[in-house]
Amino acid sequence: MDPGTSMAEIELKDDRDVRLREAEHPHSPVARFSADEPLKLDAGVALAPFQIAYQTYGTLNADRSNAVLLCHALTGDQHVANVHPVTRKPGWWETMVGPGKPIDTERYFVICPNVVGACMGTTGPASPNPNKPGEVYGLEFPVITIRDMVRAQAMLLDRLGIETLFSVAGGSMGGMQVLQWAASYPQRVFSALPLATGTRHSAQNIAFHEVGRQAVMADPEWHGGRYFALGTNPRRGLAVARMGAHITYLSDAALHRKFGRKFQDRANPTFSFDADFEVESYLRHQGSTFVERFDANSYLYLTRAMDYFDLAADYGGVLANAFRKTPTRFCVVSFTSDWLFPTPESRAIVHALNAGGARVSFAEIETDKGHDAFLLDEPELFAIVRGFLESAGQSRGLARGLGKSAKG
Repeated sequence: MDPGTSMAEIELKDDRDVRLREAEHPHSPVARFSADEPLKLDAGVALAPFQIAYQTYGTLNADRSNAVLLCHALTGDQHVANVHPVTRKPGWWETMVGPGKPIDTERYFVICPNVVGACMGTTGPASPNPNKPGEVYGLEFPVITIRDMVRAQAMLLDRLGIETLFSVAGGSMGGMQVLQWAASYPQRVFSALPLATGTRHSAQNIAFHEVGRQAVMADPEWHGGRYFALGTNPRRGLAVARMGAHITYLSDAALHRKFGRKFQDRANPTFSFDADFEVESYLRHQGSTFVERFDANSYLYLTRAMDYFDLAADYGGVLANAFRKTPTRFCVVSFTSDWLFPTPESRAIVHALNAGGARVSFAEIETDKGHDAFLLDEPELFAIVRGFLESAGQSRGLARGLGKSAKG
C-alpha cells in the first residue's frame, strides 16, 4: 500500500470499482445491442449501442407460452429471487417468486430485466460512454421514460425469442411498466398484475422526488454528475435521498409499531444530534446500505422517469383509450395504508379498464405496512396472485408441472 494512501481512499476506490464493474460487467446474463440496433427514446434520440442485464428463473416451455416478465421498482434490480451480488442479501421478491410460491418457477419462466437508466448492468449514466472512451455517460446520458424502459424490454424478449408473455407483474415503478406494457403491446401480454401503482405521479410524489434529487445534487462530491471521473461518490446526498424516499414507502402505523419513540441502546436522550431514536438509526442504516449498490445519477434518471409518466396524456387525456378493446386480463391490487399510491388511483385504473372493455379484477388489501406491502409477507396478496395466475393459466392452456404446456 502506498504510505500516502488512507484507508478511506482505498475503500472509496474499491466502491468505485464495484459500481463500475456491475454497470458494465454485471453478475447476470446480458443482451447486447449493436450500433445498428438502436433504442429509440421519447427524448428524440437513439441510444446505441446499449445492453440489458437480466435474470431468469424456471424453464421456458416448448411453445414458449409460460413466460412471466417481472418489472422492478425504483430501487430494485434484476436480482428478484437470488442472492444479490453486491449486498449478499436475498432477492427483493423471494417471498413471491420461487418453486411452489405464487409466481411459481416450477410452472413459469420468469424474466426480470434491469431497466434502462439503472446501474446493475443495463445501460445507464454509470455505463461507458462510447463517444468518450474511458469515461462514463454521467449526465450526458439521455433522459429516459417508462415507455423507453418497456421498449427496451420488448427488444430483449425479441432477442430471447419470446413473442408473447403469459403475464407481466410489478409494483410501484414496476407497476407503471406493467401498465405501459399493456398499453403499448396489448397483443403480447396475456395477463397483467399492476400492484401499488398509478397511471401518473401526483404533485406530492413529484415533490418528494425533487427533494431527493436536490439532496444528491447538493452533495459537494456530486461534481455536476462527474464524480466517477474525479474518483468521488455523493454518498451522503444519495443516503439522504434514500432516507426521505423510504419514509414514503412506510406508514405511520408501521413506523409506530416497529419503533414508536424508543431510544437506540440507551435509556435517556444524549442531548445531541446523534441517532438517539431507533427510527433515526433505522433510516441511517437504510441510507448507508443503499449507496453500496446504487448509482446517484441513476437515482436522478429513474425518479425523473416516474415523474414524467402520464399514461392518459399519451391517449388524448382519456385513460380508457389506452386499454380500448385490449385482450389482456388484469388484476389490480392496492393497499389501505399506501399513501404514495392510494387506493383511489388503483380504482381509476379499474374504471378505465372497465370503460375500455377489459377483463379486470380488483382487490384492496387491509394492511398497515404501507406502500412496501407488495414486497413483504402479505398472505392475502400471495393468495390473490396465485389465484389470478392459476385462472389465467387455465385459460392460456398451461399445464401444471415444469416446462410443460397443454399445447406442447
